[in-house]
Amino acid sequence: MMPLGVMGTNCYLVFDDQKQGVLIDPGANATFILNAIQEQGVTLHYILLTHGHFDHVGALEEVRRATGAPVAIHQDDAYRLPQVDKEGARFGVYTAPQQPADLLLKDEQTLEAGDLQLRILHTPGHTEGGITILCGQAMFTGDTLFCDGVGRTDLPGGDELELHNSLVRIASFCDNYAVYPGHGDVTNLDREKEANPYLGGAL
Repeated sequence: MMPLGVMGTNCYLVFDDQKQGVLIDPGANATFILNAIQEQGVTLHYILLTHGHFDHVGALEEVRRATGAPVAIHQDDAYRLPQVDKEGARFGVYTAPQQPADLLLKDEQTLEAGDLQLRILHTPGHTEGGITILCGQAMFTGDTLFCDGVGRTDLPGGDELELHNSLVRIASFCDNYAVYPGHGDVTNLDREKEANPYLGGAL
């Protein structure tokens, strides 16, 4: 986990024993990210975006150019990338407009990266095209679910009912997944079901 940028966005480099992997949410500091990829010797198969907010894509273009890895985002959030500079400006953060994604994701799509199997769940609410990524016993929840909290729904594209429905879906999983959120501490699903009032309320 690499917390990056002014918003402390968590960026994840996930790879198998053969160093085949994916990068999730390159929010800022491309040099740091690229150094981590090089130091670990990872071959990137995809750059996955849990959603299209500026704080999750700030280093995207530099990392894409340097690695050649295709960028994947849910089809309902794809429109955000070319206009992410305008969103960043509203928060006083310069973010360059991004090029379109190479792959538009759909619910229940599966991607492979070496031995990794990545299951895509459409979990809207924070944005229209938010996703949660399941990989083994890990769950990368973006800004849908945090340790002790959830993503806000008062930004453009947010929807409180959609977020509730997404939390119901996440809470339906029986396995105790490790939860890797878009911001804050790593947690696990059993803990959040018990301690997180938003997820507990979705049961």
